[in-house]
This record gives sequence, C-alpha cells and structure tokens, in this order.
Amino acid sequence: MPQHPSNPYRAPQAAPSQRSLPRRDSRNTNRGPFVPAAPALNSQPPQQSPELAQRYELLSRLGVPPVATEDFDDLARNVAERAGFLYGFVNLFLDEQTFVGLHQPPTNSGFVIVGRTMSRDHGWCPEVMARRKALPLHDVHASPRFSGNAVVDAVGIRSYFGAPLIHASGTVLGTVCVIDPEKRSLREARHLRDIVINASSQVMDHIAHAPVR
Repeated sequence: MPQHPSNPYRAPQAAPSQRSLPRRDSRNTNRGPFVPAAPALNSQPPQQSPELAQRYELLSRLGVPPVATEDFDDLARNVAERAGFLYGFVNLFLDEQTFVGLHQPPTNSGFVIVGRTMSRDHGWCPEVMARRKALPLHDVHASPRFSGNAVVDAVGIRSYFGAPLIHASGTVLGTVCVIDPEKRSLREARHLRDIVINASSQVMDHIAHAPVR
C-alpha cells in the first residue's frame, strides 16, 4: 500500500504510475508485485481543472483522504466477488485514476499484481465519468468505440462494467468497476450492470456516513 502524503488533498507531484492488466490465460508466475517508479525530481504540480479542484474540495469536506483504505478494499472485493470478476475497483478520478479500493488475484496466483494508479486516459472509466451513468460492456469488442483502448490493446481485457460515484451535490467523484479478460454473455449484462450500480450506492453511502479506516 502506498505511502500517504502529509497533505492528502494536495495534488500529487510525481508522474502517475501505470501498470497494464493481464490476460486471464496469460499468467506469468515470475512476475512480482508492481513497484511504483521514483518521483521525478523538480516536478511541478499539474494545473487543476475546476472539476478536479471541486473533487478534492469535496473529499476534504467529507473527511475522505484520496488514498487506499481497508474499507474501500472490502467494497471492491465485494463487487468483484458478486460479479465473478478477477478485478474490482473503487476509483477516484483525480490527477490520475486512483484505486482507493482494489481487489485482485493473490500474489501467488500467477496473475499480474496491479498498482494503485492509472492514466486518466486509459480504460473505460473516463467514459463513465463523461456520461454520468453505468457502462455495461459484456464484450468490449462488440463495439468499435470501446474496443480501441490501451487496456484492450495491451492485455486483452474483454469485459467491463462500471458505474459513477455521484455525490448528492452533483459532483462525480469517480467510479466503481469490475474488469475481466473473459467476455460475458449479453443475457448477463443487465444483472452485472445492476451489481455495479448497487456497489456505487454502497460506496457513496459509506463516504457520506461511515468513518474511513
């Protein structure tokens, strides 16, 4: 788990760490956990957009540091297990996609152990943020719009289901999502969509009412 900055609401100064996700059928038992790169020297904080500044301000007001916690990991694990997916995420959309909640295969499974951050341009969560509603992709190759993606190109992820984290104020903080290298049937799509929508409600209820461990 990453080191927490002294001021968790300050924009990170290091360049985002990135890690591709594995194919389910391409395990590599020689790979160990991802180790983030060292911070760049003399780097300057990026300019924040009004939307990003609003997210940081709301998280600060709610008392939710934008860092990994046991509670968020539990919520990510719950949604992944309910959906039957390898990976589950509670993702705050900050200077980078920040996985404050993460479920993934154990370190001795042979699957790649992913890091806690990813570029804002990768994956399908940016689309969920823009549309402000759930995105069910039972097979990402079913639509040219969603098949051309860095995650697909690199490692062959085939299914994605995500839902936005929308605060009562209207601010979209991030997403809850699950991904897997195996596609799902079209008849499963509505059920899996409902799982992530329900999980997003649980996360927002936790943010609003429960102390974060």
